[in-house]
Amino acid sequence: MNYSFHPAAEAEFLESVGYYESKVPGLGGAFIEEFEALANLVGESPKAWRVELQPDIRRAPLH
Repeated sequence: MNYSFHPAAEAEFLESVGYYESKVPGLGGAFIEEFEALANLVGESPKAWRVELQPDIRRAPLH
């Protein structure tokens, strides 16, 4: 699956990775893996997620 970040979202994502990594070594990598797994799941079944903003912006919670 291909996806792209808005530049501000990418900065926030990378900041989050750095934060988690600073708390526990390896946690930033685990966060990336969790995100990628969710992105793949969304890519496989995009209509399974609730539309947040028309026409087709959906939300999928990241745990």
